[in-house]
Amino acid sequence: DLFYQIALTLVPTIGDVRAKALVSHFGNAADIFSARISQLQKIEGIGFAQASAIKHFKDFKRIEDEIAFIEKFKVTPLFMTDAAYPKRLLNCYDSPCLLYYRGNADLNKNNIVGIVGTRNHSDYGKQQCEKLVDDLKNESVLIVSGLAFGIDSIAHKAAVKHQLPTVGVVAHGLDRMYPAENKALAKQM
Repeated sequence: DLFYQIALTLVPTIGDVRAKALVSHFGNAADIFSARISQLQKIEGIGFAQASAIKHFKDFKRIEDEIAFIEKFKVTPLFMTDAAYPKRLLNCYDSPCLLYYRGNADLNKNNIVGIVGTRNHSDYGKQQCEKLVDDLKNESVLIVSGLAFGIDSIAHKAAVKHQLPTVGVVAHGLDRMYPAENKALAKQM
């Protein structure tokens, strides 16, 4: 089903909100692509243009390349129906229907603390971030941040130091690291 899950994310005019409505109705991504246009149009938000885009989708090479990348770099795809998909994220109206993940942290951990902040932090901000993570070192908590410069990096480094699981949520793909300076930190995480 991964082939069709990736395909669903690539269909023009669909997006995550419509994709979730389609999956909710059909149960899985593969059945969406085998449905007739008239069946697709019965779903709220799916008109003729969206149904036609699904039926005429042909970017199979891009899907094959994506699957090859996933396998080569041991990336775990998490579709919205997968048990490991972050359940809290499903409460967001426009949460992504497919995430790409590397690592072994439990994304459904009971206690998750998100730490985000400025890229141009003060010494006081750095100290407070490190103190916050230090105060959590004996708790069963997952630290989540953006793996960006500044407070995000400080939070991840402090989590690694205290052997707390930490996850970096990045807006770009896993094919590159930005900022490049955080490549070593990402490997530690």
